[in-house]
Amino acid sequence: MTTRRLTDRLGGLAFGGDYNPEQWDEEVWKQDDELMRRAGVNLATVGVFSWALLEPEEGRYDFAWLDAHLDRLHTNGVAVDLATPTASPPPWFTLAHPDALPVGPDGTRLTHGSRDTYCLAAPAYRDAARGLASVLAERYGDHPAVVLWHVHNEYVTLCWCDRTAAAFRVWLRARHGSLDALNEAWGTAFWSQRYTSWEQVLPPRATQWHKNPGQALDFRRFWSDETLAAYREQRDAIRAHSDRPVTTNLMLPGYQNLDLWDFGREVDLVSIDHYPTAPGVDAAADTAFGADRARSFAGGAPWLLMEQGTNTVYAGDRTLGKEPGEILRHSLGHIARGSEGALFFQWRQSRAGAETWHSAMVPHAGPDSRTFREVARTGAAVGRLGELAGSTVRAEVAVLHDSDAWWALDVDGLPSAELDYHAALRRAHRALWDAGVTTDFAHPEQELGRYRLVVAPALFLLSDAGAVNLRRYVEGGGTLFVQHATGYVDDRLHARLGGYPAAPLREALGIRVEEYRPLRREERITLSDGSHATAWSESLRAEGAETIASYTHGLLAGTPALTRHSFGAGQGWYLSARLDDTDHAALVARLLDATGVRPELPGLPPGVEAVTRHAADGRRWHVVMNHGAEPAQLPQPLHDLLTDGPVSALPPGGCAVLRAR
Repeated sequence: MTTRRLTDRLGGLAFGGDYNPEQWDEEVWKQDDELMRRAGVNLATVGVFSWALLEPEEGRYDFAWLDAHLDRLHTNGVAVDLATPTASPPPWFTLAHPDALPVGPDGTRLTHGSRDTYCLAAPAYRDAARGLASVLAERYGDHPAVVLWHVHNEYVTLCWCDRTAAAFRVWLRARHGSLDALNEAWGTAFWSQRYTSWEQVLPPRATQWHKNPGQALDFRRFWSDETLAAYREQRDAIRAHSDRPVTTNLMLPGYQNLDLWDFGREVDLVSIDHYPTAPGVDAAADTAFGADRARSFAGGAPWLLMEQGTNTVYAGDRTLGKEPGEILRHSLGHIARGSEGALFFQWRQSRAGAETWHSAMVPHAGPDSRTFREVARTGAAVGRLGELAGSTVRAEVAVLHDSDAWWALDVDGLPSAELDYHAALRRAHRALWDAGVTTDFAHPEQELGRYRLVVAPALFLLSDAGAVNLRRYVEGGGTLFVQHATGYVDDRLHARLGGYPAAPLREALGIRVEEYRPLRREERITLSDGSHATAWSESLRAEGAETIASYTHGLLAGTPALTRHSFGAGQGWYLSARLDDTDHAALVARLLDATGVRPELPGLPPGVEAVTRHAADGRRWHVVMNHGAEPAQLPQPLHDLLTDGPVSALPPGGCAVLRAR
């Protein structure tokens, strides 16, 4: 089933959230029916944490309560995203199967008392999860309320137990084939780590000092594959009894140890949970970051925002409230970039339990509250956007993203702790967002020819295939912007010899990095063009490239810092230092100008976001949000779906969905 059929079943875009009626009584359920109608809810995620109720003891099921709620929701016009509750095994399960509890890298076995207390490699857990998914699908596969299946919840738990070790060895045999190949890949000649039997190989548990980097990288790869296998088992059990689409809610950006490209190929519909980590305009930029990644993992197809915080933003050690209008703006921020709706966690704020203070659509204060009134206004707005269903988003710029590169920057012993993978991705995306440019994320080995500009902010690990592909992209006419510490290692974490980055990419860039020179903490250097940099520098040689800016002091004085190289029909740019945000943004603007990439709606003032959705029949819609403090004039008056009238200007905090034609 496609997402288009999902929206057809819903009669428009999705609006709603996680619904946990088991926390409440019949009187509250009656209120929920009326309040959901007021809020425009048409989709509820049900059963995410209900294993203990569905299976109160092993093999004995109680479906009566769930039957009643699904029937009630259907009667009231609310469709259901039915979850398998396997992220929270009940106490009886962990008592019966203590070896299925997760073990930390220090060997400590965790106890029951939270969610996610399971080891994915434990056969007892996998059997129980698959069995529960099958029983649920057999009973509800054709239920008229069910339009979507929701496997598990935010796959996140890692484990280092003996069962994991056994599964890891099976995975390593399949990947490497022999112990000799494993020893070569992991460089075990160093520190006398050579393995002479498979039984000696363990996960990278707590040890004296640095862990073997190849072992650590392979473990992250293994665990992502193990998680995907667990997902597939439940998905296939559901598909045996139901034709409704199956998904699992992915978390962005680095909460889960998953290769999200792999998951994007296996789910019927990419869905994400997204919680910004800063307030104000930073939250808007973070929303765009998460949405663009979700769309990219979906291969450009429509996707679904499964969860967001209703009225809160998580900022480090505290939870901050959203400003008036941000519930709508954040929801539209996802819809603008391809989501087929906006869902929240959760419908009604819990009065007890670990997430009592997690915001909800109906807060503790009840419906007579600013939060619920904004939720209802947002529901009404989403309800007017049904014609967007199935439309897609186009981008002329891509930021390269590879889970292997992320995991490579997490190993021990790197020359600087400031090589932060997701921070680099966010920074690259933010500069493009500030410039009003819609951005895809792309894997370095995928076809890139449709992009005018490709940005590589943090490819410390770059495979041979990736290096050849990037060379091909430049030679074919693309503009590639590569930033420092790229291509230092191959996909086994072996250092590139003869200079960095990988040879095919060096050729496209016309440079060779001879030496990395991290800067001292708080050190700030000046380049010859007046820009400033921190954290990192490199000694590089121009081998055909033109020097655009050079270092101005110290050992590197007079040597290239920023270069440009014409190669084939394209250009390769290389930046060997981490520029300050303002200077980095100016360089990105220069590259956009050089490649002819323009904002979605040129002429909008800073702080006004605009994204275009395209239908297959040529129709277009501009979603415009004013995050600034001043009114913003639009280039021309157009019909706004939210107000059902022409709009020529947006007030501070204002939004519009403009029908272009």
